[in-house]
Amino acid sequence: MQTDSIIMQTLCAPCACRCRYCLLGWDGHLIGADYARSECVALRWFQWLREHRPEISFHFSYGFSMEHPDLVHVLEFLCSIDSVGAHYLQMDGMRMRDDMQLASLTTLLAEHGVEHLNFTFYGLPAYHDAFAARKGDYDLMLRTVRAALGNGLMVSAGIPLSHENASQAEALLSMLQNTGMENIRFFVPHSEGRGIVLEPIRFAQDDYDNLPESIRSRMNSSIYRSERAWLQSDELQEETHRSLLLSLTPENICRYEAEDPSVLIAEAEALDDTYYSAFPSVRALAEEYGNISNTRWYNLRDMKWHWRQRYLKQYPLELYDVCDERQTGSRRY
Repeated sequence: MQTDSIIMQTLCAPCACRCRYCLLGWDGHLIGADYARSECVALRWFQWLREHRPEISFHFSYGFSMEHPDLVHVLEFLCSIDSVGAHYLQMDGMRMRDDMQLASLTTLLAEHGVEHLNFTFYGLPAYHDAFAARKGDYDLMLRTVRAALGNGLMVSAGIPLSHENASQAEALLSMLQNTGMENIRFFVPHSEGRGIVLEPIRFAQDDYDNLPESIRSRMNSSIYRSERAWLQSDELQEETHRSLLLSLTPENICRYEAEDPSVLIAEAEALDDTYYSAFPSVRALAEEYGNISNTRWYNLRDMKWHWRQRYLKQYPLELYDVCDERQTGSRRY
Protein backbone atom coordinates (compact mmCIF):
# COMPACT_ATOMS: atom_id res chain seq x y z
CA MET A 1 0.00 0.00 0.00
CA GLN A 2 1.56 3.26 -1.14
CA THR A 3 1.07 6.49 0.82
CA ASP A 4 0.86 9.30 -1.72
CA SER A 5 -0.26 12.30 0.30
CA ILE A 6 -0.88 13.70 3.75
CA ILE A 7 -3.61 16.13 4.67
CA MET A 8 -3.20 17.73 8.09
CA GLN A 9 -6.20 19.51 9.60
CA THR A 10 -7.43 21.25 12.68
CA LEU A 11 -11.19 21.57 13.02
CA CYS A 12 -11.08 24.88 14.83
CA ALA A 13 -13.39 27.21 12.85
CA PRO A 14 -17.16 27.06 13.41
CA CYS A 15 -19.71 26.41 10.69
CA ALA A 16 -22.91 28.46 10.73
CA CYS A 17 -25.04 25.63 9.33
CA ARG A 18 -26.29 22.31 10.70
CA CYS A 19 -26.80 20.44 7.44
CA ARG A 20 -28.64 17.13 7.42
CA TYR A 21 -25.77 15.76 5.34
CA CYS A 22 -22.39 16.73 6.79
CA LEU A 23 -19.14 14.95 6.00
CA LEU A 24 -17.72 16.09 9.33
CA GLY A 25 -20.83 15.51 11.43
CA TRP A 26 -20.73 19.10 12.75
CA ASP A 27 -22.66 19.35 16.01
CA GLY A 28 -21.65 22.83 17.17
CA HIS A 29 -18.56 21.74 19.11
CA LEU A 30 -15.05 22.59 17.95
CA ILE A 31 -12.70 19.62 18.33
CA GLY A 32 -9.55 20.93 16.66
CA ALA A 33 -6.32 22.12 18.23
CA ASP A 34 -5.44 25.80 18.52
CA TYR A 35 -4.89 27.23 15.06
CA ALA A 36 -1.57 29.00 15.77
CA ARG A 37 -0.02 25.86 17.24
CA SER A 38 -1.39 23.79 14.38
CA GLU A 39 0.12 26.14 11.84
CA CYS A 40 3.55 25.73 13.45
CA VAL A 41 3.16 21.96 13.29
CA ALA A 42 2.13 22.14 9.64
CA LEU A 43 5.18 24.23 8.76
CA ARG A 44 7.46 21.76 10.55
CA TRP A 45 5.89 18.83 8.72
CA PHE A 46 6.02 20.59 5.35
CA GLN A 47 9.74 21.20 5.78
CA TRP A 48 10.40 17.68 7.08
CA LEU A 49 8.52 15.99 4.23
CA ARG A 50 10.23 18.13 1.63
CA GLU A 51 13.59 16.95 2.97
CA HIS A 52 12.86 13.35 3.95
CA ARG A 53 9.78 12.20 2.00
CA PRO A 54 9.49 14.44 -1.07
CA GLU A 55 7.38 11.82 -2.85
CA ILE A 56 4.51 12.54 -0.42
CA SER A 57 2.44 15.65 -1.15
CA PHE A 58 1.32 17.71 1.85
CA HIS A 59 -1.65 19.99 2.42
CA PHE A 60 -2.90 21.78 5.52
CA SER A 61 -6.52 22.74 6.16
CA TYR A 62 -8.86 23.87 8.88
CA GLY A 63 -12.60 23.74 9.42
CA PHE A 64 -15.43 23.12 10.07
CA SER A 65 -15.79 26.15 7.76
CA MET A 66 -13.40 28.68 6.20
CA GLU A 67 -14.61 31.38 8.60
CA HIS A 68 -11.24 32.22 10.18
CA PRO A 69 -10.89 35.58 11.97
CA ASP A 70 -7.48 36.24 10.36
CA LEU A 71 -8.15 34.94 6.88
CA VAL A 72 -5.44 37.01 5.19
CA HIS A 73 -2.75 35.51 7.40
CA VAL A 74 -4.13 32.01 6.82
CA LEU A 75 -4.10 32.46 3.05
CA GLU A 76 -0.53 33.74 3.13
CA PHE A 77 0.55 30.73 5.18
CA LEU A 78 -1.24 28.24 2.95
CA CYS A 79 0.42 29.81 -0.06
CA SER A 80 3.84 29.56 1.59
CA ILE A 81 3.49 25.78 1.94
CA ASP A 82 1.89 25.27 -1.48
CA SER A 83 -1.38 24.07 0.02
CA VAL A 84 -4.43 23.89 -2.24
CA GLY A 85 -6.50 25.94 0.22
CA ALA A 86 -4.52 29.04 -0.72
CA HIS A 87 -6.33 29.17 -4.05
CA TYR A 88 -9.53 27.16 -3.60
CA LEU A 89 -12.07 27.82 -0.83
CA GLN A 90 -15.23 25.93 0.09
CA MET A 91 -17.70 28.68 1.06
CA ASP A 92 -20.43 26.73 2.85
CA GLY A 93 -21.29 27.71 6.41
CA MET A 94 -19.85 31.25 6.34
CA ARG A 95 -21.42 33.87 8.60
CA MET A 96 -24.13 36.17 7.27
CA ARG A 97 -22.92 39.26 5.39
CA ASP A 98 -24.63 42.07 3.53
CA ASP A 99 -23.73 42.87 -0.08
CA MET A 100 -21.12 45.45 0.89
CA GLN A 101 -19.42 42.99 3.22
CA LEU A 102 -19.47 40.32 0.52
CA ALA A 103 -17.89 42.71 -1.95
CA SER A 104 -15.12 43.44 0.57
CA LEU A 105 -14.62 39.74 1.33
CA THR A 106 -14.36 38.63 -2.29
CA THR A 107 -12.09 41.58 -3.09
CA LEU A 108 -9.81 40.54 -0.24
CA LEU A 109 -9.79 36.93 -1.44
CA ALA A 110 -8.92 37.93 -5.00
CA GLU A 111 -6.14 40.23 -3.81
CA HIS A 112 -4.56 37.44 -1.74
CA GLY A 113 -4.34 34.73 -4.35
CA VAL A 114 -7.67 32.93 -4.11
CA GLU A 115 -8.82 31.88 -7.56
CA HIS A 116 -11.83 29.61 -7.06
CA LEU A 117 -14.80 29.49 -4.69
CA ASN A 118 -17.01 26.42 -4.37
CA PHE A 119 -20.56 26.23 -3.02
CA THR A 120 -22.99 23.43 -2.15
CA PHE A 121 -26.65 23.91 -3.00
CA TYR A 122 -29.16 21.38 -1.69
CA GLY A 123 -32.17 22.48 -3.71
CA LEU A 124 -34.41 25.46 -4.31
CA PRO A 125 -34.35 28.25 -1.70
CA ALA A 126 -36.85 26.97 0.88
CA TYR A 127 -35.61 23.37 0.64
CA HIS A 128 -31.97 24.44 0.79
CA ASP A 129 -32.48 26.59 3.87
CA ALA A 130 -34.33 23.81 5.66
CA PHE A 131 -31.64 21.28 4.73
CA ALA A 132 -28.85 23.59 5.91
CA ALA A 133 -30.88 24.55 8.99
CA ARG A 134 -30.33 28.26 8.41
CA LYS A 135 -32.87 30.71 7.04
CA GLY A 136 -31.35 32.89 4.34
CA ASP A 137 -28.46 30.55 3.60
CA TYR A 138 -29.43 30.09 -0.07
CA ASP A 139 -29.68 33.84 -0.58
CA LEU A 140 -26.32 34.40 1.14
CA MET A 141 -24.58 31.93 -1.14
CA LEU A 142 -26.21 33.30 -4.28
CA ARG A 143 -25.13 36.83 -3.34
CA THR A 144 -21.63 35.55 -2.60
CA VAL A 145 -21.50 33.97 -6.07
CA ARG A 146 -22.41 37.30 -7.67
CA ALA A 147 -19.84 39.17 -5.59
CA ALA A 148 -17.15 36.62 -6.48
CA LEU A 149 -17.89 36.85 -10.19
CA GLY A 150 -17.78 40.63 -9.91
CA ASN A 151 -14.22 40.32 -8.60
CA GLY A 152 -13.07 37.95 -11.31
CA LEU A 153 -13.07 34.79 -9.19
CA MET A 154 -14.01 31.41 -10.60
CA VAL A 155 -17.07 29.85 -8.98
CA SER A 156 -18.48 26.34 -8.99
CA ALA A 157 -21.32 24.48 -7.34
CA GLY A 158 -21.86 20.92 -6.23
CA ILE A 159 -25.45 19.74 -5.88
CA PRO A 160 -26.06 16.48 -3.97
CA LEU A 161 -28.98 14.60 -5.45
CA SER A 162 -31.45 12.44 -3.57
CA HIS A 163 -34.86 11.01 -4.30
CA GLU A 164 -36.24 13.95 -2.33
CA ASN A 165 -34.67 16.84 -4.30
CA ALA A 166 -34.13 15.37 -7.78
CA SER A 167 -37.29 17.03 -9.09
CA GLN A 168 -35.79 20.45 -8.18
CA ALA A 169 -32.58 19.94 -10.14
CA GLU A 170 -33.61 21.51 -13.43
CA ALA A 171 -35.04 24.68 -11.86
CA LEU A 172 -32.03 24.98 -9.56
CA LEU A 173 -29.63 24.65 -12.48
CA SER A 174 -31.43 27.45 -14.29
CA MET A 175 -31.31 29.74 -11.25
CA LEU A 176 -27.59 29.20 -10.79
CA GLN A 177 -26.85 29.72 -14.46
CA ASN A 178 -28.71 33.01 -14.29
CA THR A 179 -26.02 34.27 -11.89
CA GLY A 180 -23.36 33.59 -14.54
CA MET A 181 -22.17 30.34 -12.97
CA GLU A 182 -21.46 27.53 -15.43
CA ASN A 183 -19.31 25.06 -13.50
CA ILE A 184 -22.14 23.12 -11.86
CA ARG A 185 -22.05 19.39 -11.13
CA PHE A 186 -24.52 16.98 -9.60
CA PHE A 187 -23.41 14.11 -7.40
CA VAL A 188 -24.72 11.40 -5.09
CA PRO A 189 -23.71 12.09 -1.46
CA HIS A 190 -21.85 9.36 0.38
CA SER A 191 -22.62 7.92 3.79
CA GLU A 192 -19.79 9.37 5.90
CA GLY A 193 -20.40 11.84 8.69
CA ARG A 194 -24.15 12.30 8.86
CA GLY A 195 -24.62 11.08 5.30
CA ILE A 196 -26.03 7.81 6.57
CA VAL A 197 -29.24 9.58 7.62
CA LEU A 198 -29.98 10.19 3.92
CA GLU A 199 -30.10 6.47 3.15
CA PRO A 200 -33.94 6.35 3.07
CA ILE A 201 -33.92 8.99 0.31
CA ARG A 202 -30.80 7.81 -1.57
CA PHE A 203 -30.83 8.66 -5.28
CA ALA A 204 -31.78 5.63 -7.41
CA GLN A 205 -31.97 4.54 -11.03
CA ASP A 206 -35.59 5.66 -11.43
CA ASP A 207 -34.58 9.15 -10.27
CA TYR A 208 -31.80 9.24 -12.87
CA ASP A 209 -34.11 7.98 -15.63
CA ASN A 210 -36.52 10.83 -14.89
CA LEU A 211 -33.85 13.56 -15.07
CA PRO A 212 -33.66 15.79 -18.15
CA GLU A 213 -30.51 15.59 -20.27
CA SER A 214 -29.40 18.99 -18.97
CA ILE A 215 -28.88 17.38 -15.56
CA ARG A 216 -27.60 13.99 -16.72
CA SER A 217 -24.86 15.69 -18.73
CA ARG A 218 -23.58 17.28 -15.50
CA MET A 219 -23.55 14.02 -13.57
CA ASN A 220 -20.72 11.53 -14.05
CA SER A 221 -22.44 8.16 -14.43
CA SER A 222 -19.07 6.40 -14.57
CA ILE A 223 -18.39 7.52 -11.00
CA TYR A 224 -21.94 7.16 -9.66
CA ARG A 225 -23.83 3.96 -10.43
CA SER A 226 -26.39 1.63 -8.91
CA GLU A 227 -25.26 -1.25 -6.73
CA ARG A 228 -26.51 -3.55 -9.46
CA ALA A 229 -24.24 -1.82 -12.00
CA TRP A 230 -21.20 -2.02 -9.71
CA LEU A 231 -21.75 -5.73 -9.17
CA GLN A 232 -21.87 -6.24 -12.93
CA SER A 233 -18.72 -4.20 -13.57
CA ASP A 234 -15.11 -5.38 -13.72
CA GLU A 235 -13.88 -2.51 -11.52
CA LEU A 236 -14.09 -4.14 -8.09
CA GLN A 237 -10.36 -4.05 -7.50
CA GLU A 238 -8.39 -3.74 -4.30
CA GLU A 239 -7.07 -0.27 -3.51
CA THR A 240 -3.31 0.17 -3.92
CA HIS A 241 -2.79 3.79 -2.80
CA ARG A 242 -3.82 5.86 0.18
CA SER A 243 -3.92 9.41 1.51
CA LEU A 244 -3.45 9.94 5.23
CA LEU A 245 -5.57 12.43 7.18
CA LEU A 246 -3.87 13.71 10.33
CA SER A 247 -6.33 15.53 12.56
CA LEU A 248 -4.81 17.80 15.20
CA THR A 249 -6.67 17.99 18.51
CA PRO A 250 -6.00 19.39 21.99
CA GLU A 251 -5.24 15.82 23.06
CA ASN A 252 -2.56 15.06 20.45
CA ILE A 253 -1.06 18.43 19.49
CA CYS A 254 1.88 18.03 21.90
CA ARG A 255 2.92 14.80 20.21
CA TYR A 256 2.79 16.41 16.77
CA GLU A 257 4.92 19.26 18.06
CA ALA A 258 7.56 16.96 19.55
CA GLU A 259 7.57 13.58 17.79
CA ASP A 260 9.53 12.73 14.68
CA PRO A 261 7.01 12.80 11.80
CA SER A 262 8.14 9.37 10.65
CA VAL A 263 6.78 7.87 13.88
CA LEU A 264 3.35 9.48 13.48
CA ILE A 265 3.16 8.60 9.80
CA ALA A 266 3.86 4.97 10.67
CA GLU A 267 1.14 5.05 13.33
CA ALA A 268 -1.43 6.41 10.88
CA GLU A 269 -0.43 3.83 8.28
CA ALA A 270 -0.81 1.11 10.92
CA LEU A 271 -4.35 2.31 11.71
CA ASP A 272 -5.17 2.06 8.01
CA ASP A 273 -3.59 -1.39 7.66
CA THR A 274 -5.37 -2.74 10.74
CA TYR A 275 -8.76 -1.48 9.61
CA TYR A 276 -8.68 -2.84 6.08
CA SER A 277 -7.01 -6.13 6.98
CA ALA A 278 -10.03 -6.93 9.16
CA PHE A 279 -12.23 -7.34 6.07
CA PRO A 280 -12.36 -9.91 3.27
CA SER A 281 -11.32 -8.83 -0.22
CA VAL A 282 -13.53 -6.44 -2.15
CA ARG A 283 -14.64 -9.19 -4.51
CA ALA A 284 -15.46 -11.48 -1.59
CA LEU A 285 -17.47 -8.72 0.06
CA ALA A 286 -19.34 -8.09 -3.18
CA GLU A 287 -20.17 -11.75 -3.62
CA GLU A 288 -21.37 -12.17 -0.05
CA TYR A 289 -23.04 -8.83 0.65
CA GLY A 290 -23.80 -7.28 -2.73
CA ASN A 291 -27.48 -6.81 -3.54
CA ILE A 292 -27.99 -7.33 -7.27
CA SER A 293 -31.55 -6.00 -7.05
CA ASN A 294 -30.52 -2.67 -5.46
CA THR A 295 -30.88 0.25 -7.91
CA ARG A 296 -29.72 2.93 -5.46
CA TRP A 297 -26.63 4.83 -6.60
CA TYR A 298 -23.18 5.04 -4.94
CA ASN A 299 -19.66 5.98 -5.85
CA LEU A 300 -17.28 3.03 -5.67
CA ARG A 301 -15.69 4.05 -2.38
CA ASP A 302 -19.11 4.43 -0.78
CA MET A 303 -20.24 1.12 -2.25
CA LYS A 304 -17.29 -0.66 -0.67
CA TRP A 305 -18.03 1.11 2.62
CA HIS A 306 -21.58 -0.24 2.56
CA TRP A 307 -20.40 -3.80 1.95
CA ARG A 308 -17.94 -3.49 4.82
CA GLN A 309 -20.72 -2.20 7.07
CA ARG A 310 -22.85 -5.23 6.15
CA TYR A 311 -19.91 -7.44 7.08
CA LEU A 312 -19.57 -5.66 10.44
CA LYS A 313 -23.26 -6.16 11.11
CA GLN A 314 -22.74 -9.91 10.77
CA TYR A 315 -19.32 -9.99 12.44
CA PRO A 316 -19.13 -7.13 14.98
CA LEU A 317 -15.53 -6.00 15.40
CA GLU A 318 -14.06 -3.27 17.57
CA LEU A 319 -12.25 -1.25 14.92
CA TYR A 320 -10.85 2.25 14.97
CA ASP A 321 -12.77 4.02 12.19
CA VAL A 322 -10.23 5.39 9.71
CA CYS A 323 -13.15 6.64 7.57
CA ASP A 324 -14.31 9.18 10.18
CA GLU A 325 -12.90 12.42 8.78
CA ARG A 326 -13.08 14.20 12.11
CA GLN A 327 -10.15 12.14 13.34
CA THR A 328 -6.86 10.80 12.07
CA GLY A 329 -7.47 8.23 9.37
CA SER A 330 -7.06 7.54 5.69
CA ARG A 331 -8.61 7.31 2.24
CA ARG A 332 -7.75 4.40 -0.03
CA TYR A 333 -8.07 4.41 -3.80
